[in-house]
Amino acid sequence: MSDSLVKVEGIGKRYKIGRRKSAEMRETFSNFLTLLKLRTTNNKFYEDRESEFWALKDISFQINEGEAVGIIGRNGAGKSTLLKLLSRITKPTTGRFEIHGRVGSLLEVGTGFHPELTGRENIYLNGTILGMRRAEIKSKFDEIITFSGVEEFIDTPVKHYSSGMKVRLAFSVAAHLEPEILIIDEVLAVGDAEFQKKCLGKMEDVTGQGRTVLFVSHNMRAVSQLCDRAILINEGKAVYSDKSDAVIEKYHEFLSNNNQGNKYIENYPLNKSVILNSFSLKENELRTNEVVEFNLNIESNSINHITDLSLLIFDDNYVRVGIVDLRSNDLFERSKISQNVSIKGAINNLPLIEGTYKIGIFIYSNLCHGNFNDLLEIKILPRNSDFLKYSKSARGIVDLNFSSIVC
Repeated sequence: MSDSLVKVEGIGKRYKIGRRKSAEMRETFSNFLTLLKLRTTNNKFYEDRESEFWALKDISFQINEGEAVGIIGRNGAGKSTLLKLLSRITKPTTGRFEIHGRVGSLLEVGTGFHPELTGRENIYLNGTILGMRRAEIKSKFDEIITFSGVEEFIDTPVKHYSSGMKVRLAFSVAAHLEPEILIIDEVLAVGDAEFQKKCLGKMEDVTGQGRTVLFVSHNMRAVSQLCDRAILINEGKAVYSDKSDAVIEKYHEFLSNNNQGNKYIENYPLNKSVILNSFSLKENELRTNEVVEFNLNIESNSINHITDLSLLIFDDNYVRVGIVDLRSNDLFERSKISQNVSIKGAINNLPLIEGTYKIGIFIYSNLCHGNFNDLLEIKILPRNSDFLKYSKSARGIVDLNFSSIVC
């Protein structure tokens, strides 16, 4: 046998979208009311029809033992679908793949956790699913809870954990229970900067021990730092594979050539239940410390209990440089438990230095959760020409105002 731990040959994944038949009277009645409402709004996303959508098509590659491989591409390109196939959460429609070794996956917040079980019980449950004996799990137990930082709540049911606590414990379990292959999705972005740094360090340790890592991220700096090579996916197809820095450069070229200067997006599906009706900027070219005005409208096909909604700002390497919490907005408070959330707001005095930035959203609700990172683009011009005498690396990320104090 070769040293390839993962071998993928022509896999594809097809979904049917639109209406589906159901034997449940309650669901049938709910679908009837939803369609009646949406027909009157003429929303194309929920048309009364069924069609096919290929999330992946004809993907082939191999990953050798000890490699760290990044999977990059725009939202909706098929990255997460690929990881779900390799984690055996869903089956491919076409093609086949082989995996030799024990797989640990972290694809969503709290992946594999039972909400009614405590953190302690879920650690043993996850270890058992991975095929480990109780003695093996016990030997790693103290390391897992120390790394996760949730020692105080380890005997609390995980349904009471915040999203950050869930992801900390889930990553710690996945990384410490010694799978031969570790599959990590963008879910790490839920953690704070300190924890993300710990995660990257741990993944470097994992690859240094000869284990294999498959890593999906919009953070190009993390992909460059962690991964030996990368695969660029676009519209369900693997379009480029090479060393990480070469693929990242190709990705930036791809973005610049595909109309990423947009300041308006509409009818963008966040998942099968939630659509971003519209997201727009009044202007997407302005100077440092000017105001960014935006409109955001989200619609669901049933009641959407939103507990977190934020704007995310990334630099051109997809490093997050800012977050705007929308939960304090009065419009959000009045509409967060409904089928429609509409917010008009502004980011006051945006202090970023000149450059191109991506604006996305983070949403967490009963129907949808995740990061959608490259929705809009904004170009910041320098506050004044004198500022340009300093090199960009010397200027940092933000332009801080100064006022003198007379003593």
